[in-house]
Amino acid sequence: MKAMIFAAGKGTRLNPLTNTVPKALVKVNNIPLLEHVILKLKQSGVSEIIINVHYLAEQVLDFLKQKNNFDIRIEISDETDLLLDTGGGLKKASWFFNDNKPFIVHNVDIISDIDLAGLYSYHLENKALATLVMSRRSSSRYFLINSKNQLCGWENSKTNVKIISKYDKELSKLAFSGIHIINPGIFTFFENDHVFSITSKYLELSKKQLIKAYIPKNNYWFDVGTKEKLNEANNFLQSE
Repeated sequence: MKAMIFAAGKGTRLNPLTNTVPKALVKVNNIPLLEHVILKLKQSGVSEIIINVHYLAEQVLDFLKQKNNFDIRIEISDETDLLLDTGGGLKKASWFFNDNKPFIVHNVDIISDIDLAGLYSYHLENKALATLVMSRRSSSRYFLINSKNQLCGWENSKTNVKIISKYDKELSKLAFSGIHIINPGIFTFFENDHVFSITSKYLELSKKQLIKAYIPKNNYWFDVGTKEKLNEANNFLQSE
């Protein structure tokens, strides 16, 4: 199984920690975020990973070298010249996913006990173009999902912006959890795009393609993109 880790972000909300260290190497429970995610992917059956890098990229490369790439195949997608956003970053790495099999995409700042093997099986069963892990939690931005767990829109509760891609009478608000499974066929829809958000592409594609939500039964999930959440994750994992 293959995977991509989104690790190119600057992590400005974690300043001053990220003034001298890339977000991917910020530690939670004395372990770098990147190591947390790589080990989780390995435990789920992933043996080949591509990681995009931008800010302080050399530190990430040195870290992987010190760890001997965790004894798996790891490739780097270099975005040091231009940060491509999530969609553009995925497109740049498309060459890696040449086996026509679905692959996992995992944000580097997500720590959870979500069952990735279960997510993968769910994706295969539903034959979706993409499956996004979501949860019922408070957020400023939500995906709008119908009773069949199909993506139908997006809403920003702070700005009151709402986008409906597929009409349905009853839509639920679910927050994205930073993990997805994607079919390589999605790359055929990226031809004319360069720097773009995968979220906007999902909304565009959901008008005609099946984009599914997966709501896991997990015990913990942390987006450690802020100092508050970083401390929360530290305290939780140290108590485990």
